Amino acid sequence: MLRTRYLAALSFALLIMLVFFGLAFGRGSSLTAAPLPETFELSNGMNVLVIPDHRAPVVTHMVWYQVGAADEDAGKTGLAHFFEHLMFKGTQKIGPGQFSRIVARNGGKDNAFTHYDFTAYFQVIAKDRLPLVMEMEADRMTHLQLTDAEVLPERDVVLEELRMRIENKPSAELQSEMNSALYGEHPYGRDIIGYKDEIAALTTQDALDFYKRYYTPNNATLIVAGDVTAKELKPLAEKYYGSIERRAPTFIRKRPDIEWPDESKRVIRRDARVREATWMRYYPAPGYAGAGAKEGAALDVLAEILGGGTTSRLYRSLVVEQGISTGVQSWYEGSRLDGGKFGLYALPQVGGSLDKLEEGIEKELANFLAEGVSDEELDRAKTVIVASAVYARDNQRSMAYAYGEGLMTGMSVQEIHEWPDRIRDVTKEDVMAAARSVLQDTHPVTGELLPEGAK
Repeated sequence: MLRTRYLAALSFALLIMLVFFGLAFGRGSSLTAAPLPETFELSNGMNVLVIPDHRAPVVTHMVWYQVGAADEDAGKTGLAHFFEHLMFKGTQKIGPGQFSRIVARNGGKDNAFTHYDFTAYFQVIAKDRLPLVMEMEADRMTHLQLTDAEVLPERDVVLEELRMRIENKPSAELQSEMNSALYGEHPYGRDIIGYKDEIAALTTQDALDFYKRYYTPNNATLIVAGDVTAKELKPLAEKYYGSIERRAPTFIRKRPDIEWPDESKRVIRRDARVREATWMRYYPAPGYAGAGAKEGAALDVLAEILGGGTTSRLYRSLVVEQGISTGVQSWYEGSRLDGGKFGLYALPQVGGSLDKLEEGIEKELANFLAEGVSDEELDRAKTVIVASAVYARDNQRSMAYAYGEGLMTGMSVQEIHEWPDRIRDVTKEDVMAAARSVLQDTHPVTGELLPEGAK
C-alpha cells in the first residue's frame, strides 16, 4: 500500500497554498472572519494545534514528526520513508497491519506521508472515535515492535516502490537528475525514497535507532481539525500523549547550506519508453520561510501569471498564438525549510522542436521582464487563486495538512493564518521584484526528456 508522496506534482505548491487561502477566504470574507487556531504545549514538549470546524461531527487527527528525508545520516538514505512504512507493523496491543483495519472498522480512513522536512500520520474519523485513534497513535509512538520478520519484507516493498515510482518513469528519473543538479550536495538533491543500494542495506537496528532518536513527543506536533475545541481536546491530549516521557533530546537540525549552481546547467535524458519530448526548467528560489510573507506571496502570484492556466502569459503566447506547444505550466515550490524552486514545464507540438520551444519560452520571459505585469494580469491571478480557495477551504484534512506543512517548514501559525491577506497585498512591483530575483539573478537547471535516438 502506498503511504507516501515523494514526487511532487507540478502544481503541488500552488494547491497547498490554495488551502492556506481557503482557511480564511470566503465570498467577500475578510481574514478576521476565521479565528486563529488555538495552540498549547504538553509538559513533555509536544506541541498541539486545534482547528475548529463544526460543520460535521468529524475530526482529522494528525501527528507530525520533525524529521524527514533531509535529516538522514550519510549512508542511510531512505530511512525516514522506510520507517513510515514500519510504523504500521504493530505493538503489543495492536498486531501488524491491524492499525488501519481498526480505523476502517470504525468508519475512518488513515494514511501517512514523508517529506524532506517531516513525517506525518493521520486519521479521519467520527468525533466520538477520536479517543480511540489518539490512544492507538500514542501507543505506536512508544511501543512499536520491530523484528527482522517484519522489517526485511517491508524493505523489499520499498525497493519495489522505488522501481515503480522512479525507475519505471523516465520523467521521474529526469526530475531526480535535475534536483541533484540544482541542490548539489544538499539532501534536497536526492529523492525522498533514497538511494537503492542504501535502502537495500537498511537493518532492523537502523530502524530502531531512528525510532528512539526521533519519535519522541518533544519532536512531535499534534494537529486536530474538525468538530472539537481546545477545551475539549486538552484533557484528551494530556491523557494519551502527555504521559509519554521524552526518550531523546529535542532534535536540532544541522544541515549544510544550499549552494546554488554558479552556472546554468542542462540535463538531457533519452529513453526508449519516451514517445514525445518534454522540456523542464528549475530556478533556484527561497522557501516560504526564507522568502518572507511578501516575497513568498509574490512568487505564487508570479507563477499564476506566467503559467497558471489557459489565460497565462506563456500559454497564450506558446499554445494559442504561436502553436509551438500543447501545454505549458509554471509553479513555485516554497514548502521546503532550506530553499525551494521555481519551475517551468512545457510540451512541444507533436513532432515539434524543443529548441524552438525553449527559444519561445525565453523570449516570452524576456518580454515579461522588460514590459512588466499589467493591472489586468495581476487582478486575474488573484481572482483565480481566491476562487479556487473558496472550494479548497471545505476540505478539513487539507486545512490540517496546510497548517502542519507550514509549521514543519518554518512558518508560524500567525503567518499561515494571514497568508490570504498577503496575496491581497501583492503589487505589480512585488511581482516584478520576485521575477527578477528568480528568473534573472539565478542560474537555472534545464531538463530535456527525449525519445531514444533523438538529436
